Amino acid sequence: MSKGLKSLIITLGILLIIVIGFYSYFKGTYNKLATLDEGVRAAWAQVENQLQRRYDLIPNYVETVKGYAKHEREVLQQVTEARAKVGGAANVNEKIKANNQLSSALSRLLVVVEQYPDLKANANFIRLQDELAGTENRIAVERRRFNEAVKTYNITIRHFPANIIAGIFGFEKKTFFKVPKERQEAPKVRF
Repeated sequence: MSKGLKSLIITLGILLIIVIGFYSYFKGTYNKLATLDEGVRAAWAQVENQLQRRYDLIPNYVETVKGYAKHEREVLQQVTEARAKVGGAANVNEKIKANNQLSSALSRLLVVVEQYPDLKANANFIRLQDELAGTENRIAVERRRFNEAVKTYNITIRHFPANIIAGIFGFEKKTFFKVPKERQEAPKVRF
């Protein structure tokens, strides 16, 4: 074997190893991004399950309160309107915004409930309130899991050189499910 042929074979071997290395990295990074993207989608699906549970409980809750708090129409209407916005939300950002409005309206409703001792003693109301409280806790847990998945995904698509692959294939930054500013303060109960 001639010296020139050996050099050519070695050069081709090195190039082949480099190409295989780039391909392996590229493939692994793309698959990681796709897996993280699906993780965010799965986490959002769990959030939606709990939001739907709350959405389904609210009409019964509102009807029970209506029987006791006939003159609190404005608050009850706000809850009903916020629930309707949740039902009409089309994408993740709209759903987050609509559910934050619903949470705010429910907080105001809980303030109204505090003004009616007979209502708070009603067995059906207590059961519904427990269901709603449990659902709110589930939403908080799923929201935390969703935000953790979004954080991991967003960090990964920003790291170099994964950000190049993310840009090529259209992996975009995801939005966190944040608590609105008006919900960061506890509602005030007035008697």
